[in-house]
Amino acid sequence: MTQEQIKNLEKELWDAADELRGNSKLTAAEYKDPLLGLVLLRFAQNRYEDAKISVANSLPINPRTGTQREATKDDYAAAGAILLPEKAKYDYLAALPESEDIADAINNAMKLIEAEYPDLAGILPKSFQEFDDKLLRDLVRVFNKDAVRHAKGDVFGRIYEFFLMKFSMQGAGAQEGGEFFTPPSLVNLIVNFIQPNHGIVHDPACGSGGMFVQTAHFIQDHDHKSVNESITVYGTELKSNNAKLAKMNLAIHGIEGKIIESNSFYTNPHNLTGKCDFVMANPPFNVDKVDAKNKFLAEDERLPFGAPLTGNGTVSNGNYLWMQYFHSYLNGTGRAGFVMASSATDAGNAEKRIRQQLIETGDVECIVSVGNNFFYTRSLPCHVWFYNKGKKPENKNKILMIDARNTFRKVTTTINDFSEEQMEGLTAIMALFRGEKPEVSANNNWFNEKFPDGKYTDMEGLCKIVDLEEVAAQDYSLTPGRYVGVVVELDMDFDYQGRMTEIHSELATLNEEANRLMQQIQSVQL
Repeated sequence: MTQEQIKNLEKELWDAADELRGNSKLTAAEYKDPLLGLVLLRFAQNRYEDAKISVANSLPINPRTGTQREATKDDYAAAGAILLPEKAKYDYLAALPESEDIADAINNAMKLIEAEYPDLAGILPKSFQEFDDKLLRDLVRVFNKDAVRHAKGDVFGRIYEFFLMKFSMQGAGAQEGGEFFTPPSLVNLIVNFIQPNHGIVHDPACGSGGMFVQTAHFIQDHDHKSVNESITVYGTELKSNNAKLAKMNLAIHGIEGKIIESNSFYTNPHNLTGKCDFVMANPPFNVDKVDAKNKFLAEDERLPFGAPLTGNGTVSNGNYLWMQYFHSYLNGTGRAGFVMASSATDAGNAEKRIRQQLIETGDVECIVSVGNNFFYTRSLPCHVWFYNKGKKPENKNKILMIDARNTFRKVTTTINDFSEEQMEGLTAIMALFRGEKPEVSANNNWFNEKFPDGKYTDMEGLCKIVDLEEVAAQDYSLTPGRYVGVVVELDMDFDYQGRMTEIHSELATLNEEANRLMQQIQSVQL
């Protein structure tokens, strides 16, 4: 199946499923988990059917009886599949007669899979009784089309991620009190900049696990290696439902890893301080009500610069807790990339002190300003921070500032992203800063117009390499706009003289109206 065919299939399935929801009483949040559960159920059967042939060919023949032994769970696990009980097969459910309770049958299928697949125990949705019978049968038929029945490889992973994105656009996460999905542009920016291709990869606020999935794509596309042989992933997630989504996401992409449901402010559940090759995250911004008196936080080894306490001894928000965690998790050559509230680059008081100490480590490598409308449920701008403990000596006291607020593609009236050539160009700027050869397509006009000789140069309004002395002179601000400047672009086709004449005329009219109202007011006698 080509990339174009997969895109068409994603859209076709989503449109059909979303239309069914539109005719029901279910909200996007109520619909999300069961629908994603059906995707996983379909995926499980397809993997089972693929594995069945290879398992049968590999089973030994008893020399005495001349017969093959029965296939076991271990045989299917070795083939990356689940030995599905008959009543957990998608085909069984799709063929269920109208007289049978299909909601009960799907709930039972989920229980049977959990029994056979311990990593999924307790995380599969089992609330299908909330769907009416017709809606559920129609949904089952949507995922029983020939194109889906015969889909192979990572098609289901693509469908799962696509559905997560569409649910996020509909605000399903916001209704549940939190975000579960980081937009692809931000995830790709982080993965492309830090290149997580080996060792331990950690996301302490992993949501639905999108950082791990994109990491897997990066390894497959760039190194052509087995994901599970290249990396080990660890995730922590506060929200129970998000942790379940992440576990299903890893399972459906064939990524081995450990997701723990826990609060990163008061626990260090994977004990990975100083051990990570890569850290990626999109933590919740400006979390207040962090308990500064919590014993674990007061003694946390991940806070070498201390908690960002206010004068009252409280923590006004958790931004600078997260930023210290990410730095502390890295080993001696580790890299981190994370999304952060825009206010953090200029925050004052204790946060400024911590930011200065982070800068003075020489490990802050790059800050990227991102404009509005990149998130699906919020229009706020943000910054993406990058640490690198393995910087080359010549870059140790330098930081690459990129102001990408004017770099975007408008997807809809409320959503922006980076186009492929913009993403490739931004990635190339980072590569050039590191002294590496960038991977840029010959027809990348965005990059070629800005860097015609293919070499890095500071560009007003876009990027600048600054040293730590310059950052200190700016009171340790890490806002790229302070350094890269602003490009003023004149629209030569615009009639400035005519518009100014119009403004003068409008001003004269308003002045006359103001004088008239003033005279009326002054003529009133009480």
